[in-house]
Amino acid sequence: MNKYASNLDAIPVGKLAPDEAAAELARLAAAIAGADAAYYNDDAPNITDAQYDALRRRNLLIEKRFPKLKRADSPSDKVGASPSAGFEKAKHAVAMLSLDNAFDDEDVAEFDKRVRKFLGLADDSELAFTAEPKIDGLSLSLRYEKGVLVLAATRGDGETGENVTSNALTIADIPERLQAAPDILEVRGEVYMSHDDFEALNQRLTREAADKTPDLFANPRNAAAGSLRQLDAAITASRPLHFFAYAWGEVSEALAETQWEAMQRFKKLGFKINPLTKRCKDVAEMLAHYARIERQRAVLGYDIDGVVYKVDRLDYQARLGFVSRHPRWAIAHKFPAEKATTVLEDIEIQVGRTGKLTPVARLKPVTVGGVVVANATLHNADEIERKDIRKGDWVVIQRAGDVIPQVVEVIKSKRKKGARKFKFPDRCPVCGSHAVNEVNPLTGKTDVDRRCTGGLVCPAQAVERLKHFVSRRAFDIEGLGEKQITSFFEQEIIKEPADIFTLRQRQETGDINLYTYKNKSDGDIYLDKEGKPVATNKKSIENLFDGIDAKREISSARFINALGIRHVGETNARLFASHYGNVAAFYEAAVKARDTEIEAYQDMLSIDGIGALVAQGVIDFFAEAHNRDAVDRLLAEVTPLVAQAANTQSPVAGKTVVFTGALETMTRDEAKARAQSLGAKVSGSVSAKTDYLIAGSGAGSKLKKAEGLGVEVLTEEQWAILVG
Repeated sequence: MNKYASNLDAIPVGKLAPDEAAAELARLAAAIAGADAAYYNDDAPNITDAQYDALRRRNLLIEKRFPKLKRADSPSDKVGASPSAGFEKAKHAVAMLSLDNAFDDEDVAEFDKRVRKFLGLADDSELAFTAEPKIDGLSLSLRYEKGVLVLAATRGDGETGENVTSNALTIADIPERLQAAPDILEVRGEVYMSHDDFEALNQRLTREAADKTPDLFANPRNAAAGSLRQLDAAITASRPLHFFAYAWGEVSEALAETQWEAMQRFKKLGFKINPLTKRCKDVAEMLAHYARIERQRAVLGYDIDGVVYKVDRLDYQARLGFVSRHPRWAIAHKFPAEKATTVLEDIEIQVGRTGKLTPVARLKPVTVGGVVVANATLHNADEIERKDIRKGDWVVIQRAGDVIPQVVEVIKSKRKKGARKFKFPDRCPVCGSHAVNEVNPLTGKTDVDRRCTGGLVCPAQAVERLKHFVSRRAFDIEGLGEKQITSFFEQEIIKEPADIFTLRQRQETGDINLYTYKNKSDGDIYLDKEGKPVATNKKSIENLFDGIDAKREISSARFINALGIRHVGETNARLFASHYGNVAAFYEAAVKARDTEIEAYQDMLSIDGIGALVAQGVIDFFAEAHNRDAVDRLLAEVTPLVAQAANTQSPVAGKTVVFTGALETMTRDEAKARAQSLGAKVSGSVSAKTDYLIAGSGAGSKLKKAEGLGVEVLTEEQWAILVG
């Protein structure tokens, strides 16, 4: 882990203040992104499934509690990771999304309620689901045209995967040709390896290694993913892989009327479907089937990590649609986690991008369900005080819950005499600046987090901000990753974002020499992304310059996200870019909004999805002269593009709409989702900038305000006609 990186925290979500929730979401986004890259690209996960699920669950719980704080780079909006450079890329005709998770019976019941509410169904009306084991393998999409397999692609980042067609054709469970299939049919499922085959494969690899240390797979999932993602299809053919079909992407004609019937059709076409798949008439049957599958888990012969529930009627699935990274009509009910006991050997303090000081528990390594855990998160001084955690304590570690791994409790009966309470530092361990508890400008309450006051002079904050600036969801500069940013920063070649875009000029004028400089931390000559010394590979430096120049024009949303404004991530950046149209207007509004009594502030709050805390983060950022100066220097080097509406062909693209009253033909959530998909801006309040107010029955104050402002008011029927 980078010495400036901040670990995840374990304070209960219900006790988080808004500021600490925003900081926690930032750390969770970074941790999950790293885990995705290790899992999907490297086939070498750095955390367990239970840990990963727990990170996502904590992220989801915080977003539900603080919906206005949802980040632009929220894991809730992402699927998988970018395709590996070793494979030809394959664009999915229909995105391969992930699933939302349920962790207990109450979550499943809540899922049923959400579906019913969205569809407008009564509690006692019929609503069936299918339930099937969630296979722990590698997702694969198979595209058939005229019955012939023409493309097999991994999930990748959900939009673009890796073309592994030749490899997939070596798997016996995957037919090369289909009879009586639709002209276009994308079959989706999971590639997996059985327990027996996994053990036999590792034994074979051990024999083949002879006197060398064998490169063995850690578990069947890694073995399946590593075997399918081989550049040499002959290696894949030598591996015992299997495939279960469970879904579909693009189809030229409807497969059936229900999920259950579609699965039976897959079976007739020659695909294997999981024999434990069952149609359930209600939540009680779903939970009963979950219990049956969990009891059989140990003897199935392959890994599963839960049960997937899907709304059975396909017309309901179509109405429910998707939100962020997952469908509204499906959920994965995950199996519970495990606990273990170990010794807390030390407590270290790490500093994150926002300056927060985070205590990290260093543990005597302990195996929890086959995974070695050596670190746990402690969140802040209050958490340590509340649990009375001390160096040398025996503690209970849990691999699931709000965040993983976490210290659940201290076994005080085993505490050594003389164990001292931990004294939280009042100075930053990185730069020595004072560390203080800030006062929340919105609530007036003192923040439980202690933050370094060093700001941009603190290396821990500056380097992490620069890493964020060049990250994939921000400027995404080719050849300039975390390693290079850290090295350039330590060498004092890059101190702020604008410095990135002056590298070529400074190299040409002789102010710097990137061909010979050394990394101060270890004295090594700077290495490019391929591990070659730049002293002998000047081409890599030229490529870096070209990669930087390629990003001198960038979308307004990416530009805003890259600034690293507190509480503003990818999603909020898109909202601001869409609302203001360009960075200049956003910049001007942010400066003016310091006066909360004028229209600029109210206009910012009218953006659907932007609350007072996010607005305050923007205002605070632009209130600092050094931030404005840094942005001005950056704008002298790059050109943010004018934001475009998501659907320019729609009659409501770019229009601001407000829904009020009770709608009859669709729920409010469904109406908002439809409007946004057509490129409209959905606002929660009426103003002079509102283009349409869609008024259902019982419309009240918003309708009166719209009439007073001269805003065009539409009935639900008129709205439906307008949008087609």
